[in-house]
Amino acid sequence: MWNLPPSDTVLHVLSLVALAAQAMTAALAAGRRSMDWVGVCLLGCVTALGGGTIRDVLLGHYPLAWVQNPSYLALTAVAAFATILIARAVHRLSIAFLVLDAIGLVVFTMAGCDVARQLNESLPIVIVSGMITGCAGGVLRDILCNDIPLLFRAELYASVSIVTGLFYASAFGLKLNDEAWTALTFAVGLSFRLLAIRYKWEMPKFVFDDERR
Repeated sequence: MWNLPPSDTVLHVLSLVALAAQAMTAALAAGRRSMDWVGVCLLGCVTALGGGTIRDVLLGHYPLAWVQNPSYLALTAVAAFATILIARAVHRLSIAFLVLDAIGLVVFTMAGCDVARQLNESLPIVIVSGMITGCAGGVLRDILCNDIPLLFRAELYASVSIVTGLFYASAFGLKLNDEAWTALTFAVGLSFRLLAIRYKWEMPKFVFDDERR
C-alpha cells in the first residue's frame, strides 16, 4: 500500500486499519460541517491518502499508491460512507480512534521514510518524506474543514513523526535486523504519541498581541 516491505505483514495490516480509521474520523469532521455524502467520501479519501500522494508527487515516485492499487481508494471511500450509517456509535469510540490515529501516524511515517530510502534520497529528505506521509492528510482535512491544522497547533504531532523518522532512519546502512528495528520504532513512536496525548505535552506557543505594544 504505502510501499512497505512485504515481510512487514503486521505493519501492512495496521496501515490498512489506520487508513480506514483516518477516513472515518474525516467523515465525522465532514458531518460536523454538514457536508453531503459525496463530500464525506471525498474528505475521507483525501485525509487517508493525501499524505502518501503528496509525498509521491514531490519525489516523482509513480504510479501513485492508490492508482496502482485502487482497492485502497475503495477502502477509504467505503469506510467514510459507513461512518454515515454508524456515526453515533463511532462517535463514542473517540479513545479507540485516538489510538488508531497514532498507529497511522507512526506506520505512515515509517512507510514514507522507506519510499525515500528506496529512491536513495538524503537523510533530511527521508525524514521530511516520512513526516509528509504521516501528517499531510490531516492538514488537508483541516484546511477543507476550515480549521487550523492540528500540525500547526501546540500539540505534539509533527514532532512525533520527526522523532519516529529519525529513529527509524538511524538504522539505515547499519547491519541490523529490519523486522526487529521496525517493531522497536513502532513501539517508540506509538508510545511517544500516546504519552503526549495522555499528559498533554505541547510545543511552546508563539503569542503576539499587536495591541499590547
